[in-house]
Amino acid sequence: MNFIDALMFYGFLQKALITSIMVGIICGVIGCFIILRGMALMGDAISHAVLPGVALSYMLGINFFFGAVFFGVLTSLGIGFISQNSRIKNDVSIGIMFTAAFATGIIMITLLKSSTDLYHILFGNVLAVRPSEMWSTLLIGVFVLVCVYVFYKELLVSSFDSTMAAAYGLPTRVIHYFLMTLLTLVTVASLQTVGIVLVVAMLITPAASAYLLTNRLWVMIFLSAGIGVLSSIFGLYFSYTYNLASGAAIVLAATVLFILAFVFSPKQGLVFRAIKNVRNRELLSR
Repeated sequence: MNFIDALMFYGFLQKALITSIMVGIICGVIGCFIILRGMALMGDAISHAVLPGVALSYMLGINFFFGAVFFGVLTSLGIGFISQNSRIKNDVSIGIMFTAAFATGIIMITLLKSSTDLYHILFGNVLAVRPSEMWSTLLIGVFVLVCVYVFYKELLVSSFDSTMAAAYGLPTRVIHYFLMTLLTLVTVASLQTVGIVLVVAMLITPAASAYLLTNRLWVMIFLSAGIGVLSSIFGLYFSYTYNLASGAAIVLAATVLFILAFVFSPKQGLVFRAIKNVRNRELLSR
């Protein structure tokens, strides 16, 4: 049975598609601000830092959402505290905190009797998403999108020039931790789809592709969300059709779209720049 026919008959595939699309949208949207702020490493840190929270949640028999959000926010606060109260720079504090959190999570996983579900958290398995996980992803997605819409101007100004934002009286530190909280929520929502290991790719790759295609933030946000959606759909298609790991398939689809943007972008692409160089040489030779 082909993918379209299966989508009409199988409920698990419908839930997987809805969840994947929402993850593609919210990762694309938040990823734009992460790229503009030069915080790709922070996205990697948060994605790995939620692992001990997931393991602790399984130990306590509660939904992994609570533990993951707690450890994600705790790690972001710890990174800020270290960098602001010592000579340690931000990237170094990120490296210290996220490796410590990830190592703690691995130790906690070894203490569990079964790690089957945690394997899916690490690498993603959207085809096994449960209704509760789908609805939690939708709720997180709606909340994140509403927050970005309401605080768009504050995020815009602080992302491009934090000094100017502070001069305008904006609480830049509060905005930073607010964005880190949204990043943590998006990371948790993406666990079942692409997993901890690959979630940073969905945060960065669609946004990077959009960054090559436009100079306007609002256009970049819509393009990034659209690329995230396309990546999720194509990845899910190949995952179902060829029995591939869903998270890896989605990330590779996003990577292919990035390569297309890198090569064929109207202003930044390799093809455009090569044509422009040829024209410039022709003009100079006349």
